[in-house]
Amino acid sequence: MNRNIFSFLLACMLLTCYKIDLFAQNEISDNKFIPKALWLDTEGHHINAHGGGIVFVKGTYYWYGEKRGDKTTSAGVSVYSSKDLYHWKNEGIALSPVDDDKSDLTKGCIIERPKVIYNKKTKKFVMWFHLELKGQGYAAARAGVAIADQATGPFKYLESFRPNGNMSRDMGLFVDEDGTAYHIYSSDENYALRIAKLTDDYLRPTKADSLLFRKHQEAPAIFKYKGKYYLITSACTGWAPNQASIHEATNIFGPWKFTGDPMKGPNALLTFGGQSTFILPVQGKRNAFIFMADVWRPKSLQDSRYIWLPIKLAPEKPVIEWVDNWDLDYFN
Repeated sequence: MNRNIFSFLLACMLLTCYKIDLFAQNEISDNKFIPKALWLDTEGHHINAHGGGIVFVKGTYYWYGEKRGDKTTSAGVSVYSSKDLYHWKNEGIALSPVDDDKSDLTKGCIIERPKVIYNKKTKKFVMWFHLELKGQGYAAARAGVAIADQATGPFKYLESFRPNGNMSRDMGLFVDEDGTAYHIYSSDENYALRIAKLTDDYLRPTKADSLLFRKHQEAPAIFKYKGKYYLITSACTGWAPNQASIHEATNIFGPWKFTGDPMKGPNALLTFGGQSTFILPVQGKRNAFIFMADVWRPKSLQDSRYIWLPIKLAPEKPVIEWVDNWDLDYFN
């Protein structure tokens, strides 16, 4: 082959690869979700809201998540707002560690998996999160609770505890159609998954606290479809991805039936490299749910990426198929 032609073709190939890589690293554009891509907020910064969840109030979505600093530093809970789910505005820190060694929330503590729900009766935003005390590693295994008048906070820290005396690590919150709220949490060194009904103000667990199943699972994400509850979890392999599981039940306290792995596509056996965190119901679209997961980067947690994928409500069980990019028209 002529050297000049070869050089030209090589240059074209390199340019094409560069464009593909640039596209993969760019912010979500043209109103599309690109799983694992670098997702920028409206100011051009990587969204820093890991292990999070979303609440929808008065036409706006609010995304809460772990704000991470260099390496594994826990910097509190961040909050972002959006009208369309594609573009997110950084609303700042919803809950911050404090300079008070007497507080459970003192700087150096670990805040993970924050979830916020809105209480229509008290008109308060209630945040629950997994809290580990400063200098104790993951020995404390507590649930923390905070409250705010506004979605963006600031949230006032109330207390931390072990729900009904049980260890509490990875967790989620769920509000049923009747307004009853539940706390789903990994317990007993992550060998048990439990659920507790919350008090009417959503601030404390009641004694209605039940073991869902004994299985080495974490990262619970729950949703309800046609009167049936579905719970997606992951195995426990540290920061490394693993195979997802899905259970279903007609009563939120069980019994829960294991129905396999809902993931389908390349790298499905490792949840596409991610770990479940939340199932988001899409407002204004019937039976539309988004599976949210984190692609953890333990050497620099602030650079962890996000996987958002549509849930296909198949007759046998929900299915989550990998797609390189997609938009909300999927649900049409």
